[in-house]
Amino acid sequence: MKVLPYLRPAATAGILALLLSGCSFPGASPSAQIDPPPADVEAQMLSGLEDQVHLELSAKDETLTTVYVSNGQGLLVPVAIPLSSSQKDKRTLALQALVKNGPYQTKLPAGFTAVLPEGTEVQSLTVKEDEKLAVVEFTKPFAGYEAKDERKIIEAITWTLTSDPQVQNVEIWVEGQRLNEMPVDHTPLAHPLNRSAGINLELDQNVSLAQTRPVTLYFTATSSSGDPYFVPVTRLVPAGGDPVQAALGELLRGPLGENGLEEVLTTGAKLESVKTSKEGVVTVSLKDEMFENGDKLPAQMLQSVVLTVTENAKGSKVRIQLNGSEEVIGSDNQRYSDPVSKPAVINNLPV
Repeated sequence: MKVLPYLRPAATAGILALLLSGCSFPGASPSAQIDPPPADVEAQMLSGLEDQVHLELSAKDETLTTVYVSNGQGLLVPVAIPLSSSQKDKRTLALQALVKNGPYQTKLPAGFTAVLPEGTEVQSLTVKEDEKLAVVEFTKPFAGYEAKDERKIIEAITWTLTSDPQVQNVEIWVEGQRLNEMPVDHTPLAHPLNRSAGINLELDQNVSLAQTRPVTLYFTATSSSGDPYFVPVTRLVPAGGDPVQAALGELLRGPLGENGLEEVLTTGAKLESVKTSKEGVVTVSLKDEMFENGDKLPAQMLQSVVLTVTENAKGSKVRIQLNGSEEVIGSDNQRYSDPVSKPAVINNLPV
């Protein structure tokens, strides 16, 4: 099983040792050593070393965690930021990272902003493991947002928490009270929130809301610093069909409107088949005359297919075939003709 290497290699630094032992100058006798520093200076040096060691050990205790923030064009994007590796702390810190001008704003990539109202705090977060339900309680400033931002706030909380495999549903509380509706635009919250409500919802005027189901697909966009990243988009498709096939069909349609999203498949690409094995491996067969057998295919194109399939077929692995060839290698030198898993995190962009 392979996991896609969407992450940029993280820079690491070892702890620098501070040597306080005496040393001699060249040509001096063995006994001609430098006098030790005064006690107060030595204590300060040792304190500085302890602080340095503490900071670097703290960095080692962090792991990349997915949070959903705004990309400046009205779209929520999953980005990976370093947070505490403790499972309990990581969930709470991930929510705190969603607060505007909060303590983790500096960890967000350039051009991305948090969406929860400034001053919001997480009073408590409990996960009922048997129900895979996260119950989060916010402070009163949570209600200080504009109506136009309400759905984005719901999606950011839901998708951030459900990035954890142990969480599938979310309840929102404020100051000890469970919300039956959101406080500003009154979106109903009678039932726990989950990913079935979608994210960055795009409504096609030609699609009737009746007898439809949501599918989520992944396009790409480019940051202000020129770095590509993936963006999830939810569309409504006719109910009753295969959700994976429908999602890939929407991926082939390409972006709708002027929102900065970029095509990931060529206009000549076609979906030939989608087959799922007993082991849960989804084989996607594509046809595209732009590419010849043996060509290394654009990694972003292949990764978007993997993300789209795994979002609509939970827990699956993906194998990609192109033009009848079972040997598909990306520009990242990964074999996409072998089963590939959804990555733990994506969009590890520079700050």
